[in-house]
Amino acid sequence: MSDTLKIHVDQDKCQGHARCKALAPELFDLDDYGNAHEKGDGTVPAELTEKAWLARSNCPEVAIEVSES
Repeated sequence: MSDTLKIHVDQDKCQGHARCKALAPELFDLDDYGNAHEKGDGTVPAELTEKAWLARSNCPEVAIEVSES
C-alpha cells in the first residue's frame, strides 16, 4: 500500500508566481491576491502524486511542502 501525500503552501513564502496552479490545478487554488493555497485539506489523490511533486519542484520560492504519511 502506498503512502498518502499531503501538500501545504507556506503563505509566508508564496509570492504568487502561480506555477503550481498552472501545473496542478486540481490541487491548488489562488486567493484574491494571486497567492496559492492547497485545495481542501491538502490530501493528494493517488493519481495526482506526480503533479504534487512537479508543482513542488517548480516553485521558485520553495513554498510548497509535500509530506508522506
